[in-house]
Amino acid sequence: MVQTLQVPHFSKRYGKVSDTKAGGVTYTPRELADYVVEQLMRVSDPTRRGTIRVLDPAVGDGELLHSLLARLPKEVEVVGFETDGAALALAVTRLTRQFPNARFNLLEGSFLDHVLDDFSDGLFPRGETYDFIIANPPYVRTQIIGAERAQALASQFGLTGRVDLYFAFLLGITRVLAPTGSAGVIVSNRFMTTRAGSTIREALSRSLHLRGIVDLGDTKLFDAAVLPAVIIANGRGKAEAVSPARFTSIYETKTKSASHQAASAITALEHSGVIGLPDGRSFEVQHGTLHNGTDLSGVWRLGSDDVSAWLDKVDANTWARFSDVGKVRVGVKTCADKVFTRRQWPEPLELLRPLTTHKVARRFRADAAAFPMQILYPHEIVDGRRVASDLRRYPASRAYLESHRATLERRSYVIDAGRDWYEIWVPQNPDDWRGPKLVFRDICEHPTFWIDQDDTIVNGDCYWLKPRSGMADVLWLALAVANSTFIEQFYDRRFNNKLYAGRRRFITQYVEQFPLPDPASDIGKAIIAKAKLIYEITPSENGRALEQELDMMIWTALTGVDRPA
Repeated sequence: MVQTLQVPHFSKRYGKVSDTKAGGVTYTPRELADYVVEQLMRVSDPTRRGTIRVLDPAVGDGELLHSLLARLPKEVEVVGFETDGAALALAVTRLTRQFPNARFNLLEGSFLDHVLDDFSDGLFPRGETYDFIIANPPYVRTQIIGAERAQALASQFGLTGRVDLYFAFLLGITRVLAPTGSAGVIVSNRFMTTRAGSTIREALSRSLHLRGIVDLGDTKLFDAAVLPAVIIANGRGKAEAVSPARFTSIYETKTKSASHQAASAITALEHSGVIGLPDGRSFEVQHGTLHNGTDLSGVWRLGSDDVSAWLDKVDANTWARFSDVGKVRVGVKTCADKVFTRRQWPEPLELLRPLTTHKVARRFRADAAAFPMQILYPHEIVDGRRVASDLRRYPASRAYLESHRATLERRSYVIDAGRDWYEIWVPQNPDDWRGPKLVFRDICEHPTFWIDQDDTIVNGDCYWLKPRSGMADVLWLALAVANSTFIEQFYDRRFNNKLYAGRRRFITQYVEQFPLPDPASDIGKAIIAKAKLIYEITPSENGRALEQELDMMIWTALTGVDRPA
């Protein structure tokens, strides 16, 4: 029997964004669905008796349910939710045809609507639980959900920071999984390593027996720009402890030769090492256990005896972290770049300041001539506080801003926040731009850090660190460490948050944990001196040769051994 309940489409709440983006639509490929079910079967109870209850909170076109039901020969009752009526109709047709003996209750609507509206009486009126939960929840960010909806989800589930929709799905799933049940969920891998995901990591660790984590990295299994991961878990019905969850990761490599061949990225997961695919790509597959330190909310990463021993050695040689040198900050965000930032201005304005963007990025010393930019920066310090500039004192800047007033006032969130219409959305303290600072790109394959000594303002596509008093020389030590091959290894072993094509995210929560050797040691002093010399002669062939020498020194200072070949 199939029942469909007509309720408003969840995706229609998102206004002008596309249906695909609003709904987070990334329907599951058949091969991945079969893989998730195979992993799920490995941790399920084969002796379960009676009717098996199955939940899919985001049915899509039914691929996951199709793969799961094909492996469940017993009597099955299925509950599912889907906001896309066309996809649900397709799922109903194919599932009822293939599995005529199963009982289906597939609802057109949002799983989370039921969580929010009905949870006071249990998720459903009878508070049912499920033996199997399988899901590929939508990937929808806070800014698409809308502030009101995001706040409701945050309040219901105890979330903090930026709320992604699948966070709520994951927590909703933990509430309805039977104590002896099994769950297999495909999610974005972002939550495993970001600060915003800490609440989810802790909740999953407390609510479930985590059995397997598969970071599918940049395999491009979906059309959308999502780096997926698979979570396999059991309910907390059994008191005995289980072994640490198995952790597998797969990421493309362009620097290592394949030792085996596989038909696809999914079949490559059966191997270890570098695996070649028929399309010419090569992926490094690693297997280990889930490691999050002693903190349940800690970053989820692949752990092994070798990785743990290496990180312990680094910790033993660490004098301080980047966060001890200064606060890591993101650059300014105007939310109206065409008004505030330009390469060429029609006339000189009083409030123009030089702007650093990723387009001048280069290791050690920026290529400032490559893409010179200026920003109209209407903020200053008065009595020790940052305030919006009084435009009456700057007539040329005032006239220019007035000519763009209609555009700027459309940024209603600026005015709603009690700010003047001409302010930029994310400013910084103007006094902090003065003096040497460490600047670096947000997203890049290899770390790109440089020292800015020109008092420039840093754009929002970069981050920056201003040293605290007495830390001026340590800033050069940080520059050397940040640009080393050592820090790439450290990043991959401690955080392993990569985007497509091996690009890393150099954001506050990672960079602030980068280690530093003792600047007062002989090797620490030598590193600082060589970093300053490289800065002075960049760009040059001699500078690149010195970078190689400096790289070896970083490895020695922080690991006690030479750089691996």
